[in-house]
Amino acid sequence: MTYPERAVPAARLGYHVCAAALGILFLTACVSPSPRAEPAPEPLGSAPAAEAFRGSERVEALLAKMTTAEKLGQLNQMAGGRQIALNSRIDEGELARVRAGGVGSYLHVAGAEFLETLQRVAVEESRLGIPLLFAMDVVHGYRTMFPVPLGIAATFDTADAELSARIAAIEATSAGLHWTFAPMIDVARDARWGRIVEGAGEEAFFVAAMARAQIRGYQGTDLSAPDTILATAKHFGAYGAGTGGRDYDSADISERTLREVYLPPFRAAADAGAGSFMVAFNDIGGVPTTANRALVRDLLRGKWGYHGLVVSDWNSVLELINHGVAETREEAGALALLASVDMEMTSGIYANDLQAAVEASPALQAALDASVRRVLMTKERLGPFDTPFAYHDPAREAAVMLTPERRAAARHVAERSIVLLRNDKGLLPLAEAPGRVALIGALADDARSMIGSWKAQGRPEDVITLAATLKVRLGDDLVYEPGGPARWEADPAAIARAVRAAEAADIVILVTGEDYDLSGEARSRSDIGLPAPQKELARAILATGKPVITVVMTGRPLDLDPLDAEDASILLAWFPGTQAGPAVANVLFGAVSPAGRLPATFPRRTGQAPFFMGHYPTGRPADPDLSKDSARYMDIPITPAYAFGHGLSYGQFEYGSLGVSQSELAPGGVVTLSAAITNVSGVDADEVAQLYVRDPVAQVARPVQELRGFVRVNIPAGETRRVFFRLKPEHFAYLAPSGHYEADAGRIDFRIGPASDDIRLTGHITLTSPVVSAMPGAAIAVEAGTEEE
Repeated sequence: MTYPERAVPAARLGYHVCAAALGILFLTACVSPSPRAEPAPEPLGSAPAAEAFRGSERVEALLAKMTTAEKLGQLNQMAGGRQIALNSRIDEGELARVRAGGVGSYLHVAGAEFLETLQRVAVEESRLGIPLLFAMDVVHGYRTMFPVPLGIAATFDTADAELSARIAAIEATSAGLHWTFAPMIDVARDARWGRIVEGAGEEAFFVAAMARAQIRGYQGTDLSAPDTILATAKHFGAYGAGTGGRDYDSADISERTLREVYLPPFRAAADAGAGSFMVAFNDIGGVPTTANRALVRDLLRGKWGYHGLVVSDWNSVLELINHGVAETREEAGALALLASVDMEMTSGIYANDLQAAVEASPALQAALDASVRRVLMTKERLGPFDTPFAYHDPAREAAVMLTPERRAAARHVAERSIVLLRNDKGLLPLAEAPGRVALIGALADDARSMIGSWKAQGRPEDVITLAATLKVRLGDDLVYEPGGPARWEADPAAIARAVRAAEAADIVILVTGEDYDLSGEARSRSDIGLPAPQKELARAILATGKPVITVVMTGRPLDLDPLDAEDASILLAWFPGTQAGPAVANVLFGAVSPAGRLPATFPRRTGQAPFFMGHYPTGRPADPDLSKDSARYMDIPITPAYAFGHGLSYGQFEYGSLGVSQSELAPGGVVTLSAAITNVSGVDADEVAQLYVRDPVAQVARPVQELRGFVRVNIPAGETRRVFFRLKPEHFAYLAPSGHYEADAGRIDFRIGPASDDIRLTGHITLTSPVVSAMPGAAIAVEAGTEEE
């Protein structure tokens, strides 16, 4: 079978220049050009492929020498072990594969000394001496574990995201790794989706900002330095939009939603220099991203000009057969290669099934050369061609892991990630001598859960749990009762012991939520309430009438019934990492004032999901009055339990002195919006100022609010700081009916406050003329910070 550019297997997919088979609404492919034709719209499905990219002299010389089998070998990524048994699959057969040039990368491997030996086989015993890339999912730490990514996002500080990625890179590279499959930058609006834990939440602008920071942290300023690691922007497409919040499921979304919500973080990542992209498992309207030429080759490569490495997800090339767009392994491989997926993860189709097809097809030959060129250029940028053993120093590996400085950094980020959801009666912070304390809940001493999912080389024995921390701090004034298991069946006897401990205490700290294995890949849940035994334990403890402070461990927004009741005090700790106990204790006792904010909305009930801030107003906006027919559920309030950006403090802040540098904003101009924030309490604390915008009258309906800036600032008691946000007309651009990203002339409303539902200052500016932008506003960074008052 041959594979010309637009024939089989493209025909099997039903490709047509102006068809909707690509799984998106073609607002741009079949319309007349806009009279304002610069920059051109992004015509998914019709842009030319970007295959003219040339490599360095060394890369081109190698390419000219390579056989087809060696080229396909460079695109072959094999599992060198399992997550729980690294390196376990590297045997004599694998060494023979390396010598034959049949593999370009291994994942699930680690160890400076072990990988030096493996690399030496590649560079000294293979015909062309091409080095290998070693990879792992280093998601929120390597050995020193930081909070899970959703928790890192809750710091609302890109410096914290960058710091955690930088330390992860230092530790991972010391263990011989060149490449991490992070950050995950999928916008996640449905709390039922288990992988919401791996990202930065629901708001595209916010996810894009965190993506830039993490890429800087992983890759540094010089990717060839031995302590930098290749970042992966994943999962390109609309992975976070799976139907019903089910992992791997189809995303049946509009082109507008794709381009305004799910793609902006990836555009930001490409512009930030992410060294690699990973395609999503799922399909968009029937077209799997692994085979989506319009999205990967034409948009990412052609329109965005991205020349980095694109990798499949685990077995996703083989899974094209399950999707029903390929009948054979060969067809699946051809589809992925023609879509510009460079490296295939684990299924071995490129290396084992494509040689004959490539040698018979000029289109596949060209696609193969382009992919090999990108893989080799990535290896050249990282440095292993010139210094193949720079990442393999056992002494450095021993020296950098879990140092006191890195533990302190993990504690710092964990403290800053904690969100005070409510503190109705001021139970927090605790007094230095709070009396007799009952610590209740299995999660209080669950070291494995405190690491969270994707633990890399994090170890439970490295974790300081909350139970261990409070035992040292309170001594005999602390009694600890797990109250039964964190999930599965409730234990009535254990609950009874916990109730007796609570009744004998002056104050109760109840630690509840999910264990680590309820959030993560393939961990979607139909019910985001507390697991049944946790709910039964909570009800029993609350019924004692004792003062209760709840600490919630979770990797996703939860329905917090029965915890979320009048007079409650609730701290959201996520899965805090290696320094979980000290971090949570420092917030409980007031050494640190909490200032974390929610990067994702907490629904009141599972039935509200997906619930997110940036929805459209509709013709009948939700109204609290049930006598009016409006877009709401009749059995619960129209508001979420906790809105995007929510988070309380031990301090109190007043906003005032709104500054607007100019009331009118012309093309090419910049407006500075600013506000003075005063700490009117007696507590030194951080505040997080957030800027929201809305175009009230546009060519199409616009979301009720969109984030366009955030600043976390420390304000000592009694002092004032001025925060600012600088915006251009392009920050208001959206996908217009023309197919361009446009910002309309006219009024733009803005709001500033500590949360999306706690707005303190409002105003508006006027755009004097329409503006066409190269990208949507959510993909464009906003300059924000503090200035002298």
